[in-house]
Amino acid sequence: MTIAARDLARELSTRVVGQSFAVREVAIALTKRLRGLPTGNILMIGSSGSGKTTLMRAVEDVLSRDQGTKELSTLVRLHANVLGQEAEQGRPGQLVLRALFDQARRDLGDAAGLPRLLDHTRNGIVFIDEVDKIRGRVGSEPNVRGIRAQESLLTLMENESVPFDIPEWAGGQRVELDSRGLLFVAAGAFEGLYESVYDRVTIGDDRGALQPVTVVEDGVVKEELPFRLRDWLRSEDLFDYGMSPQFLSRFEALVLFDDLGEQDLAQILLRAQDSGFNAARRYFESCGVELAISPAAVEKVAAVAARRKRIGARALREVFRQVIRPYELDPAEQAPGGVLMIDAEQVDEALGSGDD
Repeated sequence: MTIAARDLARELSTRVVGQSFAVREVAIALTKRLRGLPTGNILMIGSSGSGKTTLMRAVEDVLSRDQGTKELSTLVRLHANVLGQEAEQGRPGQLVLRALFDQARRDLGDAAGLPRLLDHTRNGIVFIDEVDKIRGRVGSEPNVRGIRAQESLLTLMENESVPFDIPEWAGGQRVELDSRGLLFVAAGAFEGLYESVYDRVTIGDDRGALQPVTVVEDGVVKEELPFRLRDWLRSEDLFDYGMSPQFLSRFEALVLFDDLGEQDLAQILLRAQDSGFNAARRYFESCGVELAISPAAVEKVAAVAARRKRIGARALREVFRQVIRPYELDPAEQAPGGVLMIDAEQVDEALGSGDD
């Protein structure tokens, strides 16, 4: 099957706002995979609400909508905490392979033979959400569950032969699978990493490396430190966080997500199907009311959400919830003409003139 990375990136960008670098990297990796070429694993790091899970879900959706790509790429998404729990039983590798095997059956149908199912299993795509939850250390204490989960995933990432117990419905025997064909895409917020790197470059070993810049905001001149994690992150920072060097070495691409700005959040509010506004609009429509929002109101909601640092789209949902809550009990009463327009005045009233 022929697929262009540019086309895939364009498709993903309709679902993911403000993360062009991440979309590009994932689109290139998937295009290589769909063409049967070697592809390196990807580690994505970004604040909560920056779009990591949204990107993963967008990939799932794009691949599942086309039968050609669906049959070329068996894909599963797993939460790292589940892998950690299975690691305590000594079987997270089995969990991953079984999830891929079951998904291959759903993709290919019950008529697919065992050799074909195993082929799709050994060449599947594994999304691991909240991979930072399997860090090897929490504070000063070792996290045994996380250590075992990293070790088990490492086995899948680098081994040529991994034992897999085929489910009873497919024969029930144990086989050896070459897992080198698996593609891993892992994502996590890595809470505290931003702060620890910032401390290193401002008050720690690299103090003085980050130089302040002069900016003018609302007519006021002030100095700011232009810190971006992607500019200062080192492998050692991730080692200190609790990710083993061996585990990290299996990821070819490190993709850092940017924090979302006001314009990004405004686009998400209007465009994302699961945004607070669009979810509310569907609810109001079911009540016979058309919900609309003015550009000024969008700007105010986005501005307040942007001030709630490092929770991105989650802040946007919380802020809009404050605005729309008073109208939800009886939408028809609130909109006697059948239309409810949310304007800047309603936002100010709900949020205290835009304050947090």
